[in-house]
Amino acid sequence: MSSHHLDRLFLDRAREYLAREYPAKLRLTLIALPQDRLWWRPNDGSNSVGNLLLHLNGNLRQWMVAGVGGEAFERHRDAEFAALEGGSAQELLAMLERTIADVDRILSRLTAERLAERSAIQGRDLTVLDAIFHVTEHFAYHLGQIILVAKMFSPDGVQFYEDAGGLARPLWHK
Repeated sequence: MSSHHLDRLFLDRAREYLAREYPAKLRLTLIALPQDRLWWRPNDGSNSVGNLLLHLNGNLRQWMVAGVGGEAFERHRDAEFAALEGGSAQELLAMLERTIADVDRILSRLTAERLAERSAIQGRDLTVLDAIFHVTEHFAYHLGQIILVAKMFSPDGVQFYEDAGGLARPLWHK
């Protein structure tokens, strides 16, 4: 398989996770999360779901839209974690979905050559491929935290797969 094919496989998979699978799971999770728990923190050293949504948006904008896409963005990372209240789940999700659309637009235009280019993002010298890998795993990490909180308050409310003879068939595709 040529390296050109590998770059397309990598980019297509990143786009599938970032633009489709993760947002679909996030939407289902936020539906299950009781609205009075959006800004709930288990303790002072933890983040609320609202904080994590702000943080995901800031991370994607800084790393992908600005860092890879070259578009202007001024991030206030500390404010993402300091907020004790803010928008509704629907408002925060809409903001994040706009950012995800921008990320997908940027990913759709990348070439194999661009993946190897170096960029300085958040004080780190890395390749564009590194940045994409980071934001993909970073989103999955925080999505898992959000799912855990939703399952704490709505134990049967979050379901992504149905059992199909030992196979997990995705429900979020629907």
